[in-house]
Amino acid sequence: MKVLVTGSTGFVGARLVEVFASRGEHTVRAAVRNDRGSLPQSVERFRVNDLAGEQPLGELLREVDVVVHLAARVHVMDDHAGDPLAEYRRVNVEATERLATEAARAGVRRFVFLSSIKVNGEGGQRSYSERDEPAPLDPYGVSKWEAEQGLAEIAAETGMEVVIIRSPLVYGPGVGANFGALIKIVERGVPLPFGSVMNRRSFVSVFNLVDFVYLCLDHPEAANETFLVSDGA
Repeated sequence: MKVLVTGSTGFVGARLVEVFASRGEHTVRAAVRNDRGSLPQSVERFRVNDLAGEQPLGELLREVDVVVHLAARVHVMDDHAGDPLAEYRRVNVEATERLATEAARAGVRRFVFLSSIKVNGEGGQRSYSERDEPAPLDPYGVSKWEAEQGLAEIAAETGMEVVIIRSPLVYGPGVGANFGALIKIVERGVPLPFGSVMNRRSFVSVFNLVDFVYLCLDHPEAANETFLVSDGA
């Protein structure tokens, strides 16, 4: 089976490509924006400048059985975009729908999409589930929810299977962004008032997330399902 991975040089993507290649059960093609960054020798590198642009995607998707779509505009702290929602939509919605449409046309059997728990919303006193009504509050969460809806329509129209994975914050070796900042605060050794904060969060190890994505490549019961994942703690 040939698997195309977008976002293959990101924090999750790099680990996913590495694990997929090491298991040797599938042929892996990685979509990359430039030649920087190393990939396992067995991984095929395919340069894509902009999935939302006009570059033809036929060769990228040739002979691909499953697409794992990780590429996204992620949650940006101190966002300076003039219209953040428009930029999120261009990358997270338009590019996703274009890739999925072309994938279905190319005969791709399954499309695995890494979404976000922010589709479910913010706050609350109980854990979210796949059955909850989506209630995204920020532009990032809104764009991920709109992408999910677009994928559902494409699946219904074409018969291509879609798997949605809503992930909480991902951590692991080399993590940066919010979790990296939290680690730096803890390492200072200053007492932190987290025990008094009613704000419990789920996290997921990058290793657990990669294992789950791998399971979703061909598990028959994953077809057209939405999953919330976490370490369970």
